Amino acid sequence: MNLKKLFSMILVGVTSIGLLAGCGSNASDTQDDSAQAESQDNASDAADEDGQDESSDAAVTSSGSGNVLVVYYSATGNTETVANYIADAAGGTLFEVEPAEPYTDDDLNWTDENSRVSREHEDESLRDVELVTTEVENWDSYDTVFIGYPVWWGIAAWPVNQFVESNDFTGKTVIPFCTSSSSGIGDSGTLLADLAGAGDWQEGMRFRSGVDEADVQDWVNELGL
Repeated sequence: MNLKKLFSMILVGVTSIGLLAGCGSNASDTQDDSAQAESQDNASDAADEDGQDESSDAAVTSSGSGNVLVVYYSATGNTETVANYIADAAGGTLFEVEPAEPYTDDDLNWTDENSRVSREHEDESLRDVELVTTEVENWDSYDTVFIGYPVWWGIAAWPVNQFVESNDFTGKTVIPFCTSSSSGIGDSGTLLADLAGAGDWQEGMRFRSGVDEADVQDWVNELGL
């Protein structure tokens, strides 16, 4: 083999080695770029998830921000039980309407024509029941007011009348609810709205005696407060 041919072979070998080295370097760079891009995408996804979580938390925090008041008169405890269920479900504050002269069991015996409720039913002038108080602390701060009562002769038990007449419901959403063993809510809510003369009075709900808490909670949730 002459020197010229040998020199050519050596030159070809050196060139091949250089090309292989260059290809290996490019392949490595491509893998690094791919890994970096994947890392950036993962970081972006994580940031999006964090943003979604923060947005969800903010929505939960802001929901149910309205102030809710649950006003009730309870003769035998049934309405009080429902009022407590509503307050728990809506995050509301309770206010009990209390007659200055509480009704006894004998007073509530509607089958006795001489009982207190029977006499008040027959003579509307006797239905102006004096209450311990009609004033609610921070009344103006409540934008939703539930009004609860038992049904007496198809209407709201009249001890709530004094409370409704004594307070200004302007700008408030008012939701009546009642308890009874058989009677429906009828026009009781409408009649209270007429007494109030103000407020956005909604259709009310009647609950049977001994209603399950879950049923009351479902109703409150449907209101979307």
